Amino acid sequence: MSAPVSAETTSDQPRRRGLQALRSQASAVPRQWLPGVVGYACLAIGLIDITSAVFPRFRATRMHTWAGQLPGGTTTLAAAGTLMVGMLLVLLAHALRRRKRRAWRAVCVLLPVGAALHMLRWHQFVQAAISLALFAVMLIHQREFYAKADPRTRWRAVLNFVVLAVVSVLIGLAVVSVRWKYEVGDPSLYQRLEHVGYGLFGFEGPIHYTSDRISDLVGYSLGALGLVTALTTAYLALRPEKPEPELTPEDELKVRELLARHGKRDSLGYFALRRDKSVLFSPTGKAAISYRVVSGVMLASGDPVGDVEAWPGAIKVFMTTAREHAWAPAVMGCSEVGGEVWTREAHLDALELGDEAIVDTSTFSLSGRAMRNVRQMVKRIERNGYSCKVRRVGDLTLEEKRQIADAAARWRGTDTERGFSMALGRFGDVGDDECVVVTAHKAPEEGESGDDLKAVLHFVPWGDDGISLELMRRDREADPGLNELLIVAALQEVGAMGIRRVSLNFAMFRSALARGERIGAGPVLRAWRGLLVFLSRWFQIESLYKFNAKFQPTWEPRFLVYQHTRDLPRIGFAAMQAEAFITLGMPRFGRKRQRQGLMPEQVAPLGKAA
Repeated sequence: MSAPVSAETTSDQPRRRGLQALRSQASAVPRQWLPGVVGYACLAIGLIDITSAVFPRFRATRMHTWAGQLPGGTTTLAAAGTLMVGMLLVLLAHALRRRKRRAWRAVCVLLPVGAALHMLRWHQFVQAAISLALFAVMLIHQREFYAKADPRTRWRAVLNFVVLAVVSVLIGLAVVSVRWKYEVGDPSLYQRLEHVGYGLFGFEGPIHYTSDRISDLVGYSLGALGLVTALTTAYLALRPEKPEPELTPEDELKVRELLARHGKRDSLGYFALRRDKSVLFSPTGKAAISYRVVSGVMLASGDPVGDVEAWPGAIKVFMTTAREHAWAPAVMGCSEVGGEVWTREAHLDALELGDEAIVDTSTFSLSGRAMRNVRQMVKRIERNGYSCKVRRVGDLTLEEKRQIADAAARWRGTDTERGFSMALGRFGDVGDDECVVVTAHKAPEEGESGDDLKAVLHFVPWGDDGISLELMRRDREADPGLNELLIVAALQEVGAMGIRRVSLNFAMFRSALARGERIGAGPVLRAWRGLLVFLSRWFQIESLYKFNAKFQPTWEPRFLVYQHTRDLPRIGFAAMQAEAFITLGMPRFGRKRQRQGLMPEQVAPLGKAA
């Protein structure tokens, strides 16, 4: 017969189980701050190692008297090894902050080695203890470092070589300069640079020291710098290359099927077909998210493609992938509905970026006082002999496609093609026959020769009754007002193709510009508008807003979705890289250009430019 269970004991059981569940849940929650602290500690240790190797009088403790009893070559090699370990720790600190597993493995090897070198060189108990303490912390919390490696190319090896070569020369100059007691006089800067250059390759330079030990220490230190540069560059060059983001033919077919069924919902949906994006699908395959990884940011654009009910599944896959690689998730230009789903399902925050200008072709008219300036500009440029053609891309001949693509590439104002979130990056592809192209022509005057094509607009499909502006480009010598003529021609004639909605350019911070110029705007809003007007000299912020406003559009807000406020500068930098306002990478040749352009041997890829 079992003993009776008291009511108090029975009532305590659910509470105890709840406390146990909370404890287990708390232990499972990742420590967001830990990788950052470990990364900065690794950076500090690396800098201390470099300093102690470069400056001979740098000590972490006074207990180094017995170090002089060791063979001179042993302590000299230890100093050079300390310099190598310090350089590698500095290089790995950023990856460690991003939870990279490979960086964790490398640092777990370097920290004990560095501690042993400190003990061997100067009997530096404090530095050795700090290194071993960090090593212990990393072992205890190894589950915090789970991230996979980023996509990579062989150009990383070139960049690594250039950066480390410069850093090695600067550190080498410091090593040569602080080792006093030169054999002959005070060497010039050129002689020191020459000595550093020889030393990085392991040869004796023109500078000689009165002490053989100092000479060996300088030589081994310079050799260590050269060895670090060579080894890291060789590793980056010889490691297996992961493919750059690309839309495979199978994925493109799936995305096109989703657009055929659900493409009417988002005007930016068609830009998921950019060939330099990767794509993730929901478990059911009914929704997809296209993205690119830039500077550690997993950058998506627009809303997910597909059934709205399947968006949460695609978002979950997206966030899981971001966590696996420790990428910062971000979405550029999603709609209000998309922003609500992202913030609810992924617990992200949203920031209004600007507004998209959308014109209804069924109600558009040039009549009325509000359209007076546009009407006068269009009539004036028509009197100058310009005319427009509005056609589907599939209706163009191959020669016309060549001519338009070549002209658009020739009129591009930058060497690098811009665009990511609202640009397709190609023209005339077989799968893009439903795109709409608007061209402006002016017949050459008597005695003149040359092409009559003067400007081009390119629109991508937005469901079966809409189009979204992808490219706006014109001859810089053409008359002002040509863009207005092109847009008016498009709005007046695409209705015959069954098109009712036309999405024009995206105006960043449009609401701030509009409210800041109204009567009664406060000083903060006016100051913010003034800053935007100032930045418009380089980024076309105000000019795009003013241009779009001419056509009396409906403004639809677009948002930036992000995880942490501290990530915003990083996301902004990555977005500017993706849109090619900042170019840090190496140029792409051959295969990549062929995938993007119409005629790869003659024509550069196209992107959006207003």
